[in-house]
Amino acid sequence: MSVNRRFILAARPQGLPRPSDFRLADEPVPAVGEGEFLIRNHYASIDPAIRGWLDAGGNYMPPVPIGDAVRASTVGVVLESRCDMVRAGDWVMGLNKIETHSLGRADGFTHGIDLRAVSSPTAYLSVAGAVGLTAWFGVEDIMRPGPDDTLLISAAAGAVGSLVGQLAKMRGTRVVGIAGGPAKCAKLTDRYGFDAAIDHRGKDVTALAADIAACCPGGVNFVYENVGGVCLDAALLNLADGAQVLLCGLISEYNLEPVGARHLWQLIVRTATMRGYLISQYVHRFPEGVHAMAGLAAQGKLIYDEHVEAGIDNALHALLRLFEGSNEGKMILKLV
Repeated sequence: MSVNRRFILAARPQGLPRPSDFRLADEPVPAVGEGEFLIRNHYASIDPAIRGWLDAGGNYMPPVPIGDAVRASTVGVVLESRCDMVRAGDWVMGLNKIETHSLGRADGFTHGIDLRAVSSPTAYLSVAGAVGLTAWFGVEDIMRPGPDDTLLISAAAGAVGSLVGQLAKMRGTRVVGIAGGPAKCAKLTDRYGFDAAIDHRGKDVTALAADIAACCPGGVNFVYENVGGVCLDAALLNLADGAQVLLCGLISEYNLEPVGARHLWQLIVRTATMRGYLISQYVHRFPEGVHAMAGLAAQGKLIYDEHVEAGIDNALHALLRLFEGSNEGKMILKLV
């Protein structure tokens, strides 16, 4: 009997996820029904969004049920198909689960990918996947910063933030990144081409706001927010008139009781706007974004880093790396 090894949610995490919140299970590989296809997952994307899906409370997607495998984007090969749109041997990506085998449907989120367009299948989980698309549409469709603007990015050395900064630099924008520790700050300027980097470690709102002010004396026109908490509050204290704050993530608050931003008044003072952003809004335009990001990467115009952990038994370790900030690029779990 073929075995489907799965990373199962055993209990709702309270704060930072613990080993007791999960278990590994060996189950039969699911049978393929009419209109379905069986995927052998090679890689799974480990993203901060996973933490939100583990909670019972409201989210932009239903919570992962207790006893089911944890949801994640995957890349893999079709082993068997009863779907006219997909053939055995095709490479596909989609929103599936952290498991060795997943069932896909023609009306689902899984679709074919072209490995000739990228250097590795993992690119469809990083620069040409949801990470890259989140950066692309955030910069090119929503913010559209120009040469006279300053863009501030939190978690700037992360998978999304590093791409956002590079895309904005292509538009002539001045880009300032916030990251944790001297090594990541050096990476922002030396590897990704940011104009300046600010280390947030050990700083309260006042100290971080002062550092932002020193780097952005004319104020910040755009904020690409991935962290929340102190980073967001400090950014709010440095907004230029008419600034735009784009909320992509709030990773500092996912394992804590949210405290909320204390300086929202600055949105009124600066006649600024703040809006939430989900890449799912752009599903109908994914081919456009994939083509653009894969093309820029192939031309050497975008630098992206991947951090691959091997083995489904390392799924929790890989997830926790995101909250420790110890990953060195887009976190990906190798399942084969």
